[in-house]
Amino acid sequence: MDIHHVRYFLAVCETRNFTRAAEKCNVTQPALSRAVQQLEDEVGGLLFRRERNLTHITDLGNLLRPRFQSILDELSGVRQEASRFLCLEDAHVKVGIMCTIGPRRFTGLLTDFNMRHRGVQLQLVEGVPSKLSELLGEGEIDVAIMASSDRFPERFDVTPLFRERFMLAFPPGHRLCQYDAVPITAIDGEIYLRRVNCEYWDYLTELCESSGVKTQISYSSEREDWIQNMVAGGLGICFIPEYSAVIPGLQVRPVVEPEVTREVCLVTVAGRRFSPAVATFVGAVKSYGWAAPHSGIDMRRSAADASPLPQ
Repeated sequence: MDIHHVRYFLAVCETRNFTRAAEKCNVTQPALSRAVQQLEDEVGGLLFRRERNLTHITDLGNLLRPRFQSILDELSGVRQEASRFLCLEDAHVKVGIMCTIGPRRFTGLLTDFNMRHRGVQLQLVEGVPSKLSELLGEGEIDVAIMASSDRFPERFDVTPLFRERFMLAFPPGHRLCQYDAVPITAIDGEIYLRRVNCEYWDYLTELCESSGVKTQISYSSEREDWIQNMVAGGLGICFIPEYSAVIPGLQVRPVVEPEVTREVCLVTVAGRRFSPAVATFVGAVKSYGWAAPHSGIDMRRSAADASPLPQ
């Protein structure tokens, strides 16, 4: 059954005249008549009765008319939705974001993308690297923005975006306030609050061990805000990425000797074809000015921080 046959049938129903229906459909009258006859052969009965210049719809025609109209309307709706999708008027992109990545470096990108492509809705899916890699491989998300202390799987295309340092976070008045940058050996003996979702945990643990540094893990949590509040409350210290959203009052310094950094990357599946919306978002991420200066955690110390601590 050809969709054009359906359209011709509905045109005859509307005009009650084969000639006017042919004009409406921009085809010749014989071609339209043959199409209607083929449709009648397909359904197994007459759809119209012709009496001189009058055309009447048969009972079978009246029965099938709403069904055929529904088919045509549905097809029209499909075409309209496809058009809006392809023209980025009503499209969705699922973006996996590693849960330890702060929003500070991405606000500018998201604002600029929204201004240029208001018809594209971004859905941000948070997770750890292993989960995001699984979702990406299964097609549950379109792209991922994450970092890894190990190599990414070969099936992924990886585009480095920016590098950020690891910082040490501690409460006001802590002895580490005397440092502008904290050597890793300076945290020996400290109580440590573990960020469970930190993808560099194993690397940082090995770094401390190789430097002869021992810390006592007192608390651990998947909640970044809980860890930060506990640190600010004097319960211990923790490592934190440079561009994290930091609660007021938390003191931070970069880690040195050695400096610890991670590379945040755009990750996609190699060879997978992008929808227009995904391709547009990937292009926007790759062309964004990641190398331009961005303000990280404010490391300026107050006068109280810089003053000698009581012995």
